[in-house]
Amino acid sequence: MLLDTYQAKGLLTVTLVNGQTSDAGVYAYRGDLVLKEGKLREGTTNTNDRNPPEALLTHSALLIENDKIKFINGLLPELSLLPVLVEKYKDDLAEDCVALIYVENIGKGMQVVLEGVTYKLIPYKQGLVWNELLDELYIEKNDLKGQSAEDKVATAYREAKAYKPNTEIVSFEEAEKNTIVVVKEAAVGAV
Repeated sequence: MLLDTYQAKGLLTVTLVNGQTSDAGVYAYRGDLVLKEGKLREGTTNTNDRNPPEALLTHSALLIENDKIKFINGLLPELSLLPVLVEKYKDDLAEDCVALIYVENIGKGMQVVLEGVTYKLIPYKQGLVWNELLDELYIEKNDLKGQSAEDKVATAYREAKAYKPNTEIVSFEEAEKNTIVVVKEAAVGAV
């Protein structure tokens, strides 16, 4: 099973959901997906003994069927990581994969086709990515009532299949021209 393979390779972190939906053979995952593994710790030969990941698709949601990713969602801090995501996981993406990716450093929504998959890119400002996704897809909390965490991901996938943003399809090079500088406010803790 694909998620078991990812788990064994240390590609799943901060896991919130990892299990089968009510549909046999369909699995859902929510958590962080590793894009670039950390370097091996000094003096080790164990490939799982690594420093923390260098890059993640954070707050991701995946739906897997027949060991192929049918739905992928999450947050990239920079558009430059999209080709890294594609390169790492392209062999596992279904031909009809639905990809809705939030990106912190883009100024407007757009779509980019890479390796045959259309990535619908959505500017991200703040908030929980899962909640932002539900809002974007017009899924009400009542629509999810009584569902397992895995089935909630399946519901998001079903709605995402019909999602047609009013954004243009551009080349990745054109998309890079629409990046912005992200300024984060410093958080102040207790004194």
